[in-house]
Amino acid sequence: MIRRSKYVAIAGIVVFILFASLSGCNKNNKPPEQPGQGKIAFHFKHLINGQPIIYDSLMYTNAAGNKYMVNEIQYFISDVTLYKNDGSEKMIKDWQRIYYVDSDLDNTWNWEVYDDIAPGTYDSISFIFGIPDEENISFMYVNPPERDMFWPEYLGGGYHYMKLNGKWLEAGQTWQTTPFDFHLGRGQIYYSYPDSIIGFIDNSFRVSLPASEFTISAGQTKDIEIKMNVENWFKDPHLFNLDVYGGYIMQNQEAMQMAKENGHNVFSVRVLK
Repeated sequence: MIRRSKYVAIAGIVVFILFASLSGCNKNNKPPEQPGQGKIAFHFKHLINGQPIIYDSLMYTNAAGNKYMVNEIQYFISDVTLYKNDGSEKMIKDWQRIYYVDSDLDNTWNWEVYDDIAPGTYDSISFIFGIPDEENISFMYVNPPERDMFWPEYLGGGYHYMKLNGKWLEAGQTWQTTPFDFHLGRGQIYYSYPDSIIGFIDNSFRVSLPASEFTISAGQTKDIEIKMNVENWFKDPHLFNLDVYGGYIMQNQEAMQMAKENGHNVFSVRVLK
């Protein structure tokens, strides 16, 4: 009897461990779509002058006349909000409030949103470009690629909103390119530059997508393409001249403010189906 009781106890422990493991795995799986609800999927594209970017090619000229190339684009969007025509709104947050996009990683170009979306007509879509200040906390990402978007602690910490990296021909140059890091993140208020920082500025901003109305039915997945039009970072309302502001803007709040204000029409949208 003692031996049998021992085996029963061991068997019970094994069953408990297996049940716990299966339960733990199920927590990471998407639940089945709820009856009467829809889904939404975002697809990200990066364009210059209306065409897909040809990376690492010195073939583009911005509004200030700088000849440039793009090497890579990495950024966060967050708090995506859908506005319904009855005045209600839905913020994407049940699974992934912050989403990372990387021009080098094709698995980041398509975001199948976890949330169920109520059927109906939605007037518009908006999102925050970057990470809301209260959510932009250092070390919350422990794995690449998001981890590698860290913003230096002495400059305010948290994470970059965007890295737009490339090269340009400085005025007077005919072939020798200069790197530029068009990076957005927390800005700094200086008592004396560059050492005495007395405060920080949140440079994230809300983007309202034009012509983003859509209708979704129960059981439908709505596919929406979000396009970054890179040339617009360098114009409207500010003409951004790389020869004037240089290749590095992380500690230059004037330049980051210009980039932030130029971001109002960088994004456009196309409802695919």
